[in-house]
Amino acid sequence: QLQLVESGGGLVQPGGSLRLSCAASGFTLDLYRIGWFRQAPGKEREGVSCISKIADSPDYTDSVKGRFTISRDNAKNTVYLQMNSLKPEDTAVYYCAATNAYYYCSGYDPYEYDVWGQGTQVTVSS
Repeated sequence: QLQLVESGGGLVQPGGSLRLSCAASGFTLDLYRIGWFRQAPGKEREGVSCISKIADSPDYTDSVKGRFTISRDNAKNTVYLQMNSLKPEDTAVYYCAATNAYYYCSGYDPYEYDVWGQGTQVTVSS
């Protein structure tokens, strides 16, 4: 069974940092393109970051560029999202998703992804 499990969410003050983890089981992550999405209450799910199969040219949505970093640890079969300089508007449930049908990162169409994690809550508040 293909499964993704996110962890690392929590409550942090504005300006703080969190590192989210996305651990895979049942498949090898380095054969998949991985995306991070988030959904705030009352809002649509939006793409945040993406890393391609060969981990080159990671992509970020404009609102997180320069603050978030996506990376892989193939030995641990895990993808990370390092989030720095967090803002209240970053508050959301964060999901990771995987697809092996697409190689490079191009846009954030959630329908391109066929394996999803259960999500982890990130709350940025003082």
